[in-house]
Amino acid sequence: MRIRLLAAVAGAITALVAPAAAHADEPVTPYIIGGGTVSSAPWAAAVLSNGSFTCSGTIISANYVLTARHCVNGTMSVRVGSVNRTSGGVTRSVSATSTRYDLALLRLSSSVSTSYMPLSSAYPPVGSTNNIYGWGMTCYSGCSASTTLKTATVQVTSTNQTDAYGGRAIGSTRINGNAWRGDSGGPQVYNGAQVGVASTADGQSRQYYGSVAYNRAWITSVAGV
Repeated sequence: MRIRLLAAVAGAITALVAPAAAHADEPVTPYIIGGGTVSSAPWAAAVLSNGSFTCSGTIISANYVLTARHCVNGTMSVRVGSVNRTSGGVTRSVSATSTRYDLALLRLSSSVSTSYMPLSSAYPPVGSTNNIYGWGMTCYSGCSASTTLKTATVQVTSTNQTDAYGGRAIGSTRINGNAWRGDSGGPQVYNGAQVGVASTADGQSRQYYGSVAYNRAWITSVAGV
């Protein structure tokens, strides 16, 4: 059973949304679960719901952030261009939302000039090493979402899985880290371009990212890229 990385069900694959509260006495290492931190990511977008961090994402054009559909709730806003989800970069409110399967495009209230995340029109090869990014939890339970953006490497096992809403997804297993709650909506990158959007995971090794290639025509029709 898969669970979106938003609200967890113990022992299952879960949606990757950040937990509402963290235990302050738990040690927090600077990792996704494993992996390492990122020093620069001008394309990074921290996604907030009602002012609170909820998901990861990427800015793909001056006016659009790409994240997961299951992240969309309440009054949405984003922080763009900072590896710290609590400070730096620029913030924008979200004026409109479009969704397809477990992907969401957030239209920003005003444009942002930065280095945008390139989008792939092809699936990553099965067996290839990809990078994932996000501000998700740094352990399976009892710790908070990372303040600093993290990255990990994964190996693609399939390009014919399904995301949380039945769309086509890329399956992978951990090499040096894996996605977990709070990483929802974050990117999977191969050869410098985004191939997936974090949808579900088991918190131990496996993750499933909604396919950018599968949704490429829709993204272009909405965001123009």
